[in-house]
Amino acid sequence: MDDRPTPPLSPEPASGPRDGDLPAYLGNGLIGLRIREVPLFAGMVLVSGLAGAHPERGIEAAAAAPYPLSGDLAIDGVWMSEQPWGVGDLRQSYDFATAELHSAFTFKAGARTLSVEVVTFASRTAPSIVAQEVRVTADGPCDLKFRAVVSIAGLTGRIARRRTDTPGEPEPACDGSLLWETAEALGQCGLALATEAPAAAGRKVLTWCDAGPLCTEHEIRLASGKAARFRQLAALIPSVLHGRPDEEAVRRVARASRDGFDVLRRCNRAAWAEIWEGRIVIVGASARHQALVDAAFYYLNASAHPASPASTSIFGLATWRDYHYYYGHVMWDVDAFCLPPLILMQPDAARAMLAFRSRGRPAAAANARLSDRQGLQYPWEAAPGTGQEAAPGAGDAAHHEDHVSLHVARTFSLFADATGDQRFLEEEAWPVLSGVADWFVSRVSRTGRGFELLRSMGPAEVPTPPDNDAFSLMAGADVLRRALRVSERLRRPAPDAWKTVLADLYLPVRSDGVIAAHDDYDRREEKGATPSPLAGLFPYDYPASPSVSRRTLAFYLKLWPDYVGSPMLPALYCVWAAMAGDRDLALKLFEEGFAAYDRPRFHQCLEYRLDHAEGPAAGPFFANLGGMLLGLCYGLTGLVVDDGEPDTWARRPITLPAGWEAVRIDRLRVRGRSARLVARQGAERAELSFS
Repeated sequence: MDDRPTPPLSPEPASGPRDGDLPAYLGNGLIGLRIREVPLFAGMVLVSGLAGAHPERGIEAAAAAPYPLSGDLAIDGVWMSEQPWGVGDLRQSYDFATAELHSAFTFKAGARTLSVEVVTFASRTAPSIVAQEVRVTADGPCDLKFRAVVSIAGLTGRIARRRTDTPGEPEPACDGSLLWETAEALGQCGLALATEAPAAAGRKVLTWCDAGPLCTEHEIRLASGKAARFRQLAALIPSVLHGRPDEEAVRRVARASRDGFDVLRRCNRAAWAEIWEGRIVIVGASARHQALVDAAFYYLNASAHPASPASTSIFGLATWRDYHYYYGHVMWDVDAFCLPPLILMQPDAARAMLAFRSRGRPAAAANARLSDRQGLQYPWEAAPGTGQEAAPGAGDAAHHEDHVSLHVARTFSLFADATGDQRFLEEEAWPVLSGVADWFVSRVSRTGRGFELLRSMGPAEVPTPPDNDAFSLMAGADVLRRALRVSERLRRPAPDAWKTVLADLYLPVRSDGVIAAHDDYDRREEKGATPSPLAGLFPYDYPASPSVSRRTLAFYLKLWPDYVGSPMLPALYCVWAAMAGDRDLALKLFEEGFAAYDRPRFHQCLEYRLDHAEGPAAGPFFANLGGMLLGLCYGLTGLVVDDGEPDTWARRPITLPAGWEAVRIDRLRVRGRSARLVARQGAERAELSFS
């Protein structure tokens, strides 16, 4: 096996228009950009924590901010925006290693043609900053104008304040700033712009009006074949991070300007080089499958940052005009599928995401009280600003899909175990874990069969919620075990109800030894192929007997053709097939349950396979890509993280998909140290070693 580090596989370059594919998604965890094929045409931007009233539903939702890196070009007075049919030769490439998007196009007006090259990135080391460089070359002498624009086109909201001066200063600190207020004044975002142009260029900051965009125009006489370089730096600050965010944006963009584009770019590349040290390498896998793993690794890490105030949504910080459901809400999929890999890859970013749930404890407590329950009941769709329930309409899923709280609590426990952070365990994990344990024992009902979970849906969303959803019961048992373990470790008294419920918790098991998805389960029912009991075996490590585990795996694995195409759980099929010992099926289900969701243009994993569903392509979908990464980090490696010594975490013999020789991760963060994880096909256990 070749253990030498290798660079990530970037997607193939794209040429021409998208023709319905999604635009490139570029992010750093605080800011997410959707960038068009011509990057100077305004795309869309989300800023973590920026909320507004949804224009259709009226609920609190993630709100788009003014697009900070748009612009325009003119040849001898003819503007590209006024003659877009002059644009051609569209090319775009994505360098995942450096998190840079490279774009190129031509613009022809009259007898002249401009060749334009654009580099765009979102800084990881200065997370409020996005940066863009535009290099323009003409095929003959001409007068060139370049405009850098912070665009407000198509947004709902208003400019609450706009400045192109800096009060009390003889010279402005930057080109200008905006204070953007979202619909119904649910949030604000400060933006500031700074530009750089050749020394010979004339510069003019266009004042427009108090309600207009920011715009700086540069003009230069361009010689044939000689490039002119223009640079845009923009800062975006949500009001949840600063009370006067436009003023803070000015300070941030001024600092970035002093450092300069090249320094920002170099630091960003170094930060990504460090992240890529944790790359998941599949020795023996096809280049295509490795490329999809690299893409998932990239998009997840590009959507998480220690500066993020509002976790991340099921589409990260990506949105587009033809899909808007989920509204940027924080949902259980993030806690269940995305956070566990991040805990080992980027623990500081994972902690910031958990901090959103910590700040949401009052909302979770109020939610429980409104349902006449104890403890903490986290909302089904947590609003990015308040953390309160924001499910649209009647909120049917919010009424009956109770299991979100269990995933939140488990992830707090997992973080404490993986990092060994005692202070976090006491101050953050214990309040959530104990609060959710209190909620769970108040949610179940004592019957003649034990403690049952009545009228509660699992991942299979059906019109009538069944009794005793197995996935929720298995997750509930896991949370009670964790709460009891932590109470003993911290010497905190545990309510007797925790032990009583755990000891007599009912689980529907059929006469053939298969865990039923719920009471009265019938495989022919609506969504009867949903493999939710398998999710109780992994990632929830429910301690079923070997016989029950084997029978349950065999039963639901046979149903995979009726379920793939749906979102979320199919990404785990590969692990379940490997747990059943079927290497050929594991490889087939990696393809069917994950790889087939890929769109080749920049490998944005979709929510639904387009051959199984109608509607627009929506991605990157984080339940799918997070679930796949979860399976590689924990499932195929047999890693069970607890408060014991890390060398005891590897618990299962290694079975990998056919042709795969090993899963290798050269750098994980475990208990504050760098660790290496290698799972070799046929080995008794994976190897977790410290450098």
